[in-house]
Amino acid sequence: MSRFSGALQLTDIDDFITPSQICIKPLQTVPIVKVTSRTGAKITVKGDSCFEESMSGNQKLKKVEITLQDCLACSGCITSVEGVLINQQSLDELLKVLSENSKKKAFGECDNVRTIVFTVATQPLLSLAQRYQMGAEDAARHLTGYFRSLGADYVLCTKVADDLALLECRQEFMERYRENNSLTMLSSSCPGWVCYAEKTHGNFILPFVATTRSPQQIMGVLVKQFLADKLNIPGSRIYHVTVMPCYDKKLEASRDDFFSKLNNAQDVDCVITSVEVEQMLTERQRTLAEYDPDDLDWPWSEIRPEFMVWAHEATLSGGYAEHIFKFAARELFNKETPEELEFKQLRNRDFREITLEKDGKAVLKFAIANGFRNIQNLVQKLKRGKGAHYHFVEIMACPSGCVNGGAQVRPITGQHVRELTQQLEEMYQKLPRSQPENALTKHIYNDFLDGFQTEKSYNLLHTSYHDVVTQLSTSLNIKW
Repeated sequence: MSRFSGALQLTDIDDFITPSQICIKPLQTVPIVKVTSRTGAKITVKGDSCFEESMSGNQKLKKVEITLQDCLACSGCITSVEGVLINQQSLDELLKVLSENSKKKAFGECDNVRTIVFTVATQPLLSLAQRYQMGAEDAARHLTGYFRSLGADYVLCTKVADDLALLECRQEFMERYRENNSLTMLSSSCPGWVCYAEKTHGNFILPFVATTRSPQQIMGVLVKQFLADKLNIPGSRIYHVTVMPCYDKKLEASRDDFFSKLNNAQDVDCVITSVEVEQMLTERQRTLAEYDPDDLDWPWSEIRPEFMVWAHEATLSGGYAEHIFKFAARELFNKETPEELEFKQLRNRDFREITLEKDGKAVLKFAIANGFRNIQNLVQKLKRGKGAHYHFVEIMACPSGCVNGGAQVRPITGQHVRELTQQLEEMYQKLPRSQPENALTKHIYNDFLDGFQTEKSYNLLHTSYHDVVTQLSTSLNIKW
């Protein structure tokens, strides 16, 4: 059974709900056909979520299946559930697509062959590099070789999407601050946090949440539209797989908001995680280093960067708070900040803040809140009207952020998770730092998005969130 990320659990609010919490969706959505007879008909739900009719013997009916979209729409859970049948987001589905595509290539069925594109985030690369004792760049090259052996046509990194996400999020902050500098803006790149906000606090909290898409979903747009145009193929012919540090990215990719009518498909077709890559390698009884290294693809421009694995600021989840704080200080108050910002630790290492003062007054106050204990406290302060003193909060569901995502490779026997997280943090700090404003992002804005801050760029790089109305009264409907 797959493991879900360490973000929220009924018994521990730094984790997801446990497998013992049964999903209520089958009981609510499957119609029960009433049969009238002298003896009556009895329908029961078995442990495997199948229905049996005991009238003229036991007849097994169609098995209940739950999609990730059902999971998002269901108010019975807080986030993802172990028992969900994740058909489109499973390793079996991925391997099936790869196998079928290879057979079509072998038989020359060119019209039906799909272009397979893998996109790998930075945090999984670090996790796999640490697991197989190699550098981040080497891990990226060996992982590329492995994916090519499976049938990948292109293997990409997320740097371009990471850059665009930072540029869009900082612009969104600037607009909000200039309109009303007393409001708090909350980051939106963590799907566990977004799902929790939609289901638990709904319309109260959603106006605070940034509309900027996560790098995964921006990458989905770039691959299915921008790359498709460069390759002169329809986006519907591309099967896009992302490698992410958290299972909730599967939920994110399955949202109706990220379904492209143009391509009649999701922007991201399948999400696999660090621990699932490790699982595939283990099943083959091979290590990552045993696969021939190959360069990651860089189809965006003729100039290939020196490195393919990048850090965005010093924090471990995209650098939103740091990057926006530096930009806002310079643009709004003509204040230059140090390259390395010093955040003040508050209650714990996962809740930190930084303040910019002018004439003795705090004009910018940012925070980083990781883990649901800190998220819960922050939301309650906002509800009591005490949280508006923060202008921006970078929020991630997992303690220590994405580098410690719940689907990262777990510690080896005898190793504490904090020790592993510390090692990954040190690896991240050694990576080259990306500057989001560069020739490539300018090229994408001008040639693909009709420019910066245009209607097209907003439609493709932003999204919306939705209140999930509670309809059921179960032990899972906990209001934090």
